[in-house]
Amino acid sequence: MARIRTIKPEAFVSESLATVSLTAERTFFGLLTQADDQGRHRDHAAIIAGQLWVLRPDHGPSDVETDLAQLADAGLICRYRGPDDKRYLHIVTWHRHQKINRPSKSRLPACPHHDAPAGTTPSLAAPTAGASVTETAPPPHGTVRECSGEVREPAVSPGADDETAGQAGFTEPSGRRRGGLGAGAVTPHRTDLGPRIMDLGNTPSGGASAPAPDTVSAQQLIAEYAAACPHRPPKDVLGHLSREVRKLLDEGIAPAHIRAGLERHRAKGLHPSTLPSLVHEAMNATPAAPVVHRAWTNPTDVEAAFGGDL
Repeated sequence: MARIRTIKPEAFVSESLATVSLTAERTFFGLLTQADDQGRHRDHAAIIAGQLWVLRPDHGPSDVETDLAQLADAGLICRYRGPDDKRYLHIVTWHRHQKINRPSKSRLPACPHHDAPAGTTPSLAAPTAGASVTETAPPPHGTVRECSGEVREPAVSPGADDETAGQAGFTEPSGRRRGGLGAGAVTPHRTDLGPRIMDLGNTPSGGASAPAPDTVSAQQLIAEYAAACPHRPPKDVLGHLSREVRKLLDEGIAPAHIRAGLERHRAKGLHPSTLPSLVHEAMNATPAAPVVHRAWTNPTDVEAAFGGDL
């Protein structure tokens, strides 16, 4: 059931949100109202499209899937698979920005990478001599992760501060060491929270967000394609092209070659499945030899040139 949620003014200057499209940003704000009290929701593009885009039929499930992929790449949501083999997602910064009064227990599986099981006590022992402290790289966002084991909720400390209520068991791995504590050491009550108003994006503690990578998404390329068309193509065509473009980007094809293939596709009006061939043509076609045109001149020997026919 949808709930009233909080959107801070800083959301509109968030560097993480600035890396996604406007439709992905709207989908993110809509997920805030549809997620349960732990920030979880079914990872099903058709369901989300029916909840958030029901009056905008031009933005269908395939477009919502593109939105979700962008949000996952930006670190705003985490997508994973539950023990029932269904896909779920949760909003990564949920407990940082949403203050829920008497939160209800979630019926959805917890994220195995962000939600710590209830009742576990972080280790406070310092590492032994010679032990190296390494940071475990998180799996890339946008991938479906396996989730197994018992589903547990984050523990709520009776005397916790109002800003951190409902987050006592919510920890994230860190490679930094503070005061001789191990890599995963977390104190029950933090005293270095800093400003209470923080960027909605995945901002590291004590620093600014990293600059957005200079990449081109499939949705950006399709938006350029649609803008160059005299009339907007059908959404099924754009959706099929978006899937083909995403496959080409995953293969490491340069965006410039994909743009050239899309330009050929737009000019010829072919089936979307022909896009890989058009991109291959743009990448590897051998240019034709130029035709040399010579200006006409009168022959110096008219008799030899025309054989006496004149």
